[in-house]
Amino acid sequence: MSLKSNLHNLKEKYKGTKMAPAFNALHTFLYLPNETTHNGTHIKVADDLKRTMNTVIMAMVPCLIFGMFNAGYQHYAAFGTPVDFLSWDAFYIGLIKILPLVVVSYGVGLAIEFLFAVIKGHEVEEGYLVTGMLVPLIVPVDTPLWMLAVAVAFGVVIGKEVFGGTGMNILNPALTIRAFLFFAYPTWMSGDKVWVHGAVERSKEIANGANLDAISGETILGSLAQGQETSYSVADMFFGFIPGSVGETSTLLILLGGLFLIFTKIGSWRIMVSSVVGALVMGLIFNGVVSAGWISEGSKFFGLMSTEFWYHLLIGGFAFGTVFMATDPVTASQTNKGKWIYGFLIGFISILIRVFNPAYPEGVMLAILLMNVFAPTIDHYVVQGNVKQRMKRLKVKTA
Repeated sequence: MSLKSNLHNLKEKYKGTKMAPAFNALHTFLYLPNETTHNGTHIKVADDLKRTMNTVIMAMVPCLIFGMFNAGYQHYAAFGTPVDFLSWDAFYIGLIKILPLVVVSYGVGLAIEFLFAVIKGHEVEEGYLVTGMLVPLIVPVDTPLWMLAVAVAFGVVIGKEVFGGTGMNILNPALTIRAFLFFAYPTWMSGDKVWVHGAVERSKEIANGANLDAISGETILGSLAQGQETSYSVADMFFGFIPGSVGETSTLLILLGGLFLIFTKIGSWRIMVSSVVGALVMGLIFNGVVSAGWISEGSKFFGLMSTEFWYHLLIGGFAFGTVFMATDPVTASQTNKGKWIYGFLIGFISILIRVFNPAYPEGVMLAILLMNVFAPTIDHYVVQGNVKQRMKRLKVKTA
C-alpha cells in the first residue's frame, strides 16, 4: 500500500474525531490540502498564513546562523582563547547552545497549540511558527531550558490562546514570553554575565573561591549606561561582532531581512521607517540636552544621552524589534496613517526607556508591548478622522 493511501486512510480514521485537528496539522505541515470550496465566491491568492509564516522564518534564518557563530566567537574571546569567527569551534559552541533553545521553543509552544486545537475542536493555526523562531533569537545564549519552557507556556496560553488564538491576540506572543522571562528571572536576562556562554558559571566558581580570572560579557548598552566608553567599533556594531541576545546583534542581516519582508509585502515599510525616525528624533533631543549643558558629565543618564543619536540604531535589540516584531500584522496598527504614528511612537519610546532606565538599558520590548495595547485606539481615531473629513466634503458638495 502506498504512502498516499496510508495517509488517506488515516485521514478518514481521524475524520470527525477530537484528534482530527492534530492529524491534519501534521498531514499538511509542508503543503495545503487538495481541497476546494464548492459554494459562493472566494478570492484566490498566491499567499496564505502558512506561506507568510515560512517567509518570515526564512528572513530570520541568517540571524540564527550568524548567532550560532557569534555565540562561540564571544565565548572564546571572553575566555582569552580567540578563534576565527567562521571556524568550526565557534559554530559548534553556538550549535550546542542555541539548537536546544529552538527545540524547546517549538516543542513546548506547538504542544500547547495542538492541545488547545484538540480541546476546542479547531484546526491548528500556523501563527506559532514565527513565534517559535523569534523566542530563541531574543534571549541570552545561556538561558536555562526549563526557564524557557515555563515562559513559552505562559506566553502561548496567556498572551495568545486566552484571546482566541492566532489573529486575536493583542500582544506580540514572543515579546510576552520575553517580558515574562525578564520580570520573573531578571538575573538571567540582564547584567554583564548572561550574554556570553559560560560567564555565569565562571562567576559562580569565582564566588565559591576558585582561583580564576573574572570575565565580562557586558553589552555596549550596559557599558554606556554606566558612563563607560565601548571598545567596539561601528563596524563591529553593524556587522554584529558584539555580545547580545542570540539573533539581535547583526544590524546588517536584520536590515537584509527587513528588505526581504518589504519585497514580499509581508513587513510594513511604514512601521520600519517611522520607528527609525522616532528613534533618531529622540536621540537628537537627548544629544541636544547634553549639548545645552542641562545634563552634566557624571550623571547616571549622561552615558546614553551623550551617545551619538544614530548609534541607537546599531546597538541593542532596536533593529531586530523594529523589523520582526513591531511589524507583526496582528498586533500592529492596520491603517496606513496609524502605522506611521504607531511606528514613530515605538522608536521614540524605545530610546526614552533606554536612557532613563539604566538598570535595563534596552526599551524596545516594552515600547512595542505598550504600543500593541494602543494600536486599536490609534486606528480608531484615524478612522474617525477620515469619517469626519468625508462628512465635511459631503456637506460642502450638498451646500
